[in-house]
Amino acid sequence: MKSFLPKAISALFLAISLLACQTSVTQENNTSIARSEMLLDSIFKYYQAEGGNLFNENYPKSSNDKVTYLASTDTVTKDKVAYLWPTSGLFSGVNALLKTTRDNKYQALLQEKIIPGLECYYDTTRTPACFQSYISEAGHSDRFYDDNIWLGIDFLETYRLTGNKKYLKQSEEIWKFLLSGNDDVLNGGIYWCEQKKESKNTCSNAPASVLALQLFETTRDSAYYQKGLELYTWTKVNLQDSDYIYFDNLKTDGRTGTEKYAYNTGQMLQAASLLYKLTGNRQFLTEAQNVARAGINYFTVPFKTQDGTDIRFFRNRGTWFVAIMMRGYIELYLQDNNPEYLQIFADNLELAWESARYDNGLINSDWSGEKKEKQQWLLNQAAMVEMYANLGNMNLK
Repeated sequence: MKSFLPKAISALFLAISLLACQTSVTQENNTSIARSEMLLDSIFKYYQAEGGNLFNENYPKSSNDKVTYLASTDTVTKDKVAYLWPTSGLFSGVNALLKTTRDNKYQALLQEKIIPGLECYYDTTRTPACFQSYISEAGHSDRFYDDNIWLGIDFLETYRLTGNKKYLKQSEEIWKFLLSGNDDVLNGGIYWCEQKKESKNTCSNAPASVLALQLFETTRDSAYYQKGLELYTWTKVNLQDSDYIYFDNLKTDGRTGTEKYAYNTGQMLQAASLLYKLTGNRQFLTEAQNVARAGINYFTVPFKTQDGTDIRFFRNRGTWFVAIMMRGYIELYLQDNNPEYLQIFADNLELAWESARYDNGLINSDWSGEKKEKQQWLLNQAAMVEMYANLGNMNLK
């Protein structure tokens, strides 16, 4: 009589191996989620402004704090709180935790704290209405197209997670503002800043393409798809270098701002991946994979961790920039199921947790821990919340 025992034993060992692998993945995911939640707790402990739903720009807070990322000089001094950009990063982080955990406490946090705080930046005195760079009660401040795009993406994500149509409406209202910054100068594209229409930047066009494509995916309104493809094509034609990496901006006098930032390339990667997802056209997948490979080669360097592990390291690339870049690699992973590049992000996040965490739970922007900071920027901490939460949603084994 033929024995089936060896086959049964083989099947048993295979099942055990698969279970062990799944358990390992689950443990790693839970660790990432726990780290994200711990960081969020630290943010609320150290960055909340007195009263209301606003936050401070830095910890420790200083009366002499001046930000350098505006189109104008930072002149705010009295009762200063964080600008819109870092505050919006917290929106992204909590959204990521809600998506990964599906825990209703994060929906409540968005509804009761994060979004009411963001409403303090909403400007209805100029049309189209949108979010301005500083709280409205302090008077008019510059209105950036890219600032609003990040919020449009997050409001749409909140709608997808909650089903509450007011968030979809808010995302579409932001889209109307973005269209007001799109004209025929330079044959298309969206400006960076409404008050200083001197350049059209990758950071105001690549994520606008992403938002448009996501709005199309959600509403099936083909006008969003057409504009998403148009903005993607405009950015690719005007701002992509021969190495697949994207330049920063095209000035209205025709000069190119040749700086290269991780988030710009990451957003074009996400747009290409979405176009492949929506169309099935492998040309977009090939482009996404080319950009992904080039992005890792350009923005990381070989690095040996303290335990002797060799990794690719994002040295001095900007924490939030890397978080936005990671979104592109996640989108590509969802299309081609290749975990190679996301593992590099996982390696960096592990390094940051082990080497760059302060006693108060905040994380240094130099993930190697070699250079220490006197202050920690809210946006950097919010970006870490987002990345750990997103990593907790990936099964990379």
